[in-house]
Amino acid sequence: MRYVDGFVLPVPKKNLAAYRKLAREAGKVWRKHGALDYKECIGDDLKVKGLVSFPKMVKAKSGETVFFSYIVYKSKAHRNQVNAKVMKDPRLAKMCDPNKMPFDVKRMAYGGFKVIVDA
Repeated sequence: MRYVDGFVLPVPKKNLAAYRKLAREAGKVWRKHGALDYKECIGDDLKVKGLVSFPKMVKAKSGETVFFSYIVYKSKAHRNQVNAKVMKDPRLAKMCDPNKMPFDVKRMAYGGFKVIVDA
């Protein structure tokens, strides 16, 4: 059964180029270590009435946009194997300097998900 790690995070619009660079490099690292797919999606249609919107969920501020991102694996066990390798990759440590992150990590939402429909 496929497994997905999902992320929702606010990114200041002034940091979009830096975030895109970080995301491209992160995607290379995850794919090198076995992830099946890696996507970074910038918010486009985020004004939702009657539901909790992604911007509200991550407490997006004026001048920020929201990203929905996900990584696909063969299974949860495969995810754990891939992430163990990713966490040891020196490129990740270089990218994740807390003083240079282009977004507020504390407002990022994350979770692991079992795929129950793969149409």
